[in-house]
Amino acid sequence: MMNKVHVKKKDTVMVISGKDKGKVGEVLQVIPKKGKVLVQGVNVVTKHQKPNRANTNGGIVHVEAPIYSSKVMLYCNKCKSVTRISKKILDDGTKVRVCKKCGETF
Repeated sequence: MMNKVHVKKKDTVMVISGKDKGKVGEVLQVIPKKGKVLVQGVNVVTKHQKPNRANTNGGIVHVEAPIYSSKVMLYCNKCKSVTRISKKILDDGTKVRVCKKCGETF
């Protein structure tokens, strides 16, 4: 059974709790089975990587780690704040996500 995550890939989100609270970034990957998202520039961890047979070098690498999706909220670029979303059906029958504060579509 797949779990439902309230954000999608390439959405702009803001972290609302944890050590990276207040940071804004783009969702790079959604992992619905674990209920986690990968956000650009958030939860950056240090990884010690060994060199492999390809032409990549080893060393200390900084990569983003997934965080729980409940720690992020959708960020509206028009009203410059976090917002909840509502669904709206357009005249042609397509469903769109809409900002509750300003009415901007995502």
